[in-house]
Amino acid sequence: MANSLRSEVVKLYKNLLYLGREYPKGADYFRSRLKAAFLKNKDETDPEKIKQLIARGEFVVKELEALYFLRKYRAMKQRYYSDDKP
Repeated sequence: MANSLRSEVVKLYKNLLYLGREYPKGADYFRSRLKAAFLKNKDETDPEKIKQLIARGEFVVKELEALYFLRKYRAMKQRYYSDDKP
């Protein structure tokens, strides 16, 4: 069971690291915060607590994706629609 949770944690870390490339404050800022968050919980052994932490990480993934989609939407809207009111 520990190996399956370990693989989930590694997968989550890689996914967050990939998403952090486009973070507004920069990839280095995101990477340092991500590493600190994972190192803070590295000694956790309770499987239920680990599952809760994974669920929180997956929530962060969804929030980051929403942030990026919103940013892209705003850029597209600004590109094709003017704010001038007739």
